Amino acid sequence: MATYSDALPPFPEGWYFIGRRTSIERAKLIEKTWMGEEIVAWADDEGRICVADAFCPHLGSHMGPTTGGLVRDGCLVCPFHGFEFDTTGQCVATPNAPPPKAAKLKLYETREILGMIFAWWGSGGRGPQWHLPDEPPAGAEWTGLRSTILRFRGHPQETTENSVDVEHLEYTHGYHDVEPTDFSTDGAYLRSCFDFKAVRRILGLVDIHSEVSVVTHVHGLGYSFVEIHEKSVGVRSRMWVLTTPVDGEFVELTMVNQVREIRKPGRFISGLGFLPVPLRHRLLNFFILREERRFVLQDIVIWDRKRYRSPPRLCRTDGPIGKYRRHCRQFYPDPAPAPRSPDRNAD
Repeated sequence: MATYSDALPPFPEGWYFIGRRTSIERAKLIEKTWMGEEIVAWADDEGRICVADAFCPHLGSHMGPTTGGLVRDGCLVCPFHGFEFDTTGQCVATPNAPPPKAAKLKLYETREILGMIFAWWGSGGRGPQWHLPDEPPAGAEWTGLRSTILRFRGHPQETTENSVDVEHLEYTHGYHDVEPTDFSTDGAYLRSCFDFKAVRRILGLVDIHSEVSVVTHVHGLGYSFVEIHEKSVGVRSRMWVLTTPVDGEFVELTMVNQVREIRKPGRFISGLGFLPVPLRHRLLNFFILREERRFVLQDIVIWDRKRYRSPPRLCRTDGPIGKYRRHCRQFYPDPAPAPRSPDRNAD
């Protein structure tokens, strides 16, 4: 079977999701395959998160929990010889000798947004070329974050292309009256806006007719922040769609959702008015995320078997797919040229 890497480099440069802070702190130490690399992540006693290469610089042992790696007093401890590393990556202790200064972990620069941890993957190991946005406003009027993860064959350029492929919203997902309202790019940032109407069945019992406005903020190919306003129901929600390459064939798509508190619910939501406000909105957040997951599963059936076409044979109603793909070229920088060998025949 052909894979996306047959046509697209498998690891576009950018910021990619590692995990929720709460999950990392609860597990003490996590390991995963991320951007084709084996990595570990942990938090020290002051809450500093470290994302590092999983292999010990001493003699190469994997330091994830499945091989016996652990965190002690905020430091990562290698299961092979007990070398300890702090969140700067430096070896700070060994069982029987002074820690060698040269023993240092390969680290990935991190950024945290509302408890979500991201790390930078640079082509050829180069540092961040741009930064993620500031945290969106948060407070008591927003529910806590609820998330779900899907794993499938795919590529982050293909999943992110959905933000501009408005035609598929009607044909694949059954929306109607889809109307693009804005498209713009600025460096690594892309903004795509559209309105649509839809009929959604809640709990398999009640059909809700929605008029929806969507504003999508895309930073690179691993971070999409979607603001959703369901006008007819009176619900404002926001969703992060975070696609992270695993090994060059599979990706993990993490969806994270929040709902804004509604003090005067209308229509269907008013039926939940007897519930305490916090519980009402937690339930609403659950229903919305479950519905969005259902839509993504409709896409996965296609993503899992499709082949990347370049150039695509577009029609007049396809929207800015061509502009989007030109925007994406920046995330595949040319590798640095290899150093030239000395000319043995030179005088």
